[in-house]
Amino acid sequence: MIYELRTYTLAPGKQGEYLKLNAEVGRPIRGDKYGKLEGSWTTEFGTLNQYVHLWAYADLVERERLRGELAKNDAWSRDYLQKIRPLLLAQENKILSAQLPLKPPADGGHIYELRTYRTQVGKAGEWLGHFKAIMPVREKYSKNVGVWQTEVAQLNEVVHLWAYRDLNDRAAVRGKVVQDPEWQAFLGKATPLLVEMRSFALVPAPSSPMK
Repeated sequence: MIYELRTYTLAPGKQGEYLKLNAEVGRPIRGDKYGKLEGSWTTEFGTLNQYVHLWAYADLVERERLRGELAKNDAWSRDYLQKIRPLLLAQENKILSAQLPLKPPADGGHIYELRTYRTQVGKAGEWLGHFKAIMPVREKYSKNVGVWQTEVAQLNEVVHLWAYRDLNDRAAVRGKVVQDPEWQAFLGKATPLLVEMRSFALVPAPSSPMK
């Protein structure tokens, strides 16, 4: 199983129009026939006017085959792509391999935090080893949704996704985590391996399976 994380930067003021087209036209045409949509969000903090969506495929060969079939779908090209392309300023994608099983929340009403950590060259595996080892401690405070490592695009990068009830819940959880002695020990070992950290607060899009 591989995952594709796609980020679209929209023209200012065009997010509502894009989301409407996505929910009413794009999703009914595409469904999960051409890859499974795991979740889609808009950015609340971080870079604004972005639409982030996560897709699952059996492998890269299957992704290429399904996207080739989608490109031949006349309704997709005529009724959807032609309408959304003028709304987009930029597109980015990352191919990811899962390092822990994807665990979407069972209920709705969440805000999500997408975190990307870039490690020193060749150190992603070492950082991930520390991170996976400390996960039982970290999940005493809030549950992880997914952890991935980049295979294509920005290399030496770890991507992880968390769900919170709201931003106040996130602040309270993180305040407790930093006081945990085991977490502090993890930071002492893992932080020196990092060269960049980014965080994005995400709100589920209308068509997102994760709410």
